[in-house]
Amino acid sequence: MPAVPSCLLEPLWNQFAALLPARGEFVTDHPLGCHRRRIADRTVFEHIVLALVHGSGYERISTPGCSDRTIRRRVKEWSDQGISEQIHALALKAYDRMVGLGLYEISVDGCITKAPSGGEKAGRSPVDRGKQGLKRSVASDACGVPLGIVSAGANRNDSPLLGPTLQAARAQVGPLPEMVNVNLDRGYDSAKTRALIAELGFTAEIARKGVPAPIQWMNGYGKLRRCTEKRGSVVDFYLYLAAALITLRMLIRRATSRYRWDGRPTTRRLK
Repeated sequence: MPAVPSCLLEPLWNQFAALLPARGEFVTDHPLGCHRRRIADRTVFEHIVLALVHGSGYERISTPGCSDRTIRRRVKEWSDQGISEQIHALALKAYDRMVGLGLYEISVDGCITKAPSGGEKAGRSPVDRGKQGLKRSVASDACGVPLGIVSAGANRNDSPLLGPTLQAARAQVGPLPEMVNVNLDRGYDSAKTRALIAELGFTAEIARKGVPAPIQWMNGYGKLRRCTEKRGSVVDFYLYLAAALITLRMLIRRATSRYRWDGRPTTRRLK
């Protein structure tokens, strides 16, 4: 059973494959000079999506045709190339062209998850007895489409991450409108936040104490709930790959009532 429906996997892979560098059928730089056949990128990509959705270790999802070492090597290669960030940017452009991004209302919020293996982006979690944890700061538009993501240690405060998060959103969608209202929770209520908002020329609505935080949709992915990756670039690779899947799912869900195309899903519920 596939980790995600084919209506999500196929368009994501088509764009992903278009960004990959051209490689031969055989590995030419083998240390022993062997002509070993290269594992197909599509096969490795499906294993990576499986790891993202279920959060399983590479040893558990490996198959006779794709070892855990192959998955690790390919993830490192693709994360260094920034493929997932480019895929997310393409998904945002498609969403903006077909539906329209709500950039006049932007919400920014942080979420702490587990990082039991530590790593470059991990830190002592204040909500998990000081164990290693990961914080992600996500900016989303008025409808909840993820725009930009910043990862940091769990011990980082939300307020210092606001500026980098808005910069990440600007890098993915381009210049933001002149009048933007930024919605924040109580954790961002500081003089530094207000000074940054004033410097950018935006307005801000900071929730009062006791107001619940927005739902963290990205917690539906097992790899993000319990991240065992140590390299910071790999952590960001999975974060933006999840954001691309979320953006694509929301695009298909909203486009079904506006457009018609071959292979259009018959249900609005896409898992």
